[in-house]
Amino acid sequence: MAPCAECGYDVDSLDRNEIRRAITELAGEHCRVLASVPAERLRDHPRPASWSALEYGCHIRDVLRFQRERITRAQTGDTPEFASMRRDERAVEERYNDQDPEQVSAEIATAARQLTQTLAGLDDVGWVRTGIYNWPERAVRTMEWLARLTVHELAHHLFDERRLVASV
Repeated sequence: MAPCAECGYDVDSLDRNEIRRAITELAGEHCRVLASVPAERLRDHPRPASWSALEYGCHIRDVLRFQRERITRAQTGDTPEFASMRRDERAVEERYNDQDPEQVSAEIATAARQLTQTLAGLDDVGWVRTGIYNWPERAVRTMEWLARLTVHELAHHLFDERRLVASV
């Protein structure tokens, strides 16, 4: 991964400790957005074909949960295949935009803490265990790659949320 052309975040420069720290810090920033913006504004859709800031927050919560589960599975199985989290379907089925921003914020904080604890428990072998990840294309990926992707998801969607609430 190179620095993102859209959000500018560079996950390649992070070492493993910095990955864990970035997850904590970026999750905290998501929580601050959800706490500092009125719920009606968080639910607005100012950009066509885009989620609302609240929907992005819910997605981040679920990304943190899914990635922790995937990392745990990779520690106990040989190159497991990770099922899609069905991001767009999940947003509709779980009514992301109707959820309580305060509750979502608390769940983001909990999921980030649990993921960073899981990552902190990995030894060198754990970081290089593999699983089959289906995005952006089907490929065998290390857990370090997965953790870096997670940091980028947090950074990129924070960029999205801030852009959305600024445009309302």
